[in-house]
Amino acid sequence: MCVRVAMWSGPRNISTAMMRSWENRPDTVVIDEPFYAHYLVRTGLPHPGRDEILAVHDADCDRVVDSLLGPVPPGVRVFYQKHMTHHLLPDMDRTWMESVVNCFLIRDPRSMVASLHARTPNPSIEDTGLPQQRAIFDEVHERTGVVPPVLDASDVLSDPRGVLGRCCEAVGVEFDESMLSWSAGPRDSDGAWAPWWYDSVEASTGFDAPRSGVVDVPGELESLVAACQEQYEHLHRYRL
Repeated sequence: MCVRVAMWSGPRNISTAMMRSWENRPDTVVIDEPFYAHYLVRTGLPHPGRDEILAVHDADCDRVVDSLLGPVPPGVRVFYQKHMTHHLLPDMDRTWMESVVNCFLIRDPRSMVASLHARTPNPSIEDTGLPQQRAIFDEVHERTGVVPPVLDASDVLSDPRGVLGRCCEAVGVEFDESMLSWSAGPRDSDGAWAPWWYDSVEASTGFDAPRSGVVDVPGELESLVAACQEQYEHLHRYRL
């Protein structure tokens, strides 16, 4: 029986490091942001590497869903799916989500906005994925009557063994020590956007300790941080 874990995150939330962690398990395969190409076609956004992404990744939403629910290689017990919340557009069918274990990865808004701003100048709240993440969380919670697992990036960095252990328990698999470290470098499973986004994670070999001190953001982004805070706190109170 394969457990399909759909981890819903916004950008700059240690989501790729989390994918590395799960991929390092010997019983797990991963997929990287499977709806990204569909999102680019639908929105027309000129993201870095757009042409390369559309040349490599399937932009057909229905075929992507079929792949998320389809057969897995022999011996695979976990199919880990790294999703960006803003890639799930409002009119996309969501019934497939009933066949996966939906989890949510969040990060303190000040740290997230500072990191996002370095890659996407003057981001909007929609760019953070937080409103979309809250909506997906509430939908899953309401539909199932069960609080989905929520992981805070700071907690993961502070206590990776403890938080990942609780996450594994919540999704119904055993924790594996291999989740705590991995080899540096790119992966064949990385999306075609990796050259523009994955420099830090490609240099990593595990979860770094969280940074101490107050994170600075430009003054014009303080209102965005404040707007994100309410969305974040709604999810944070449910964290593992």
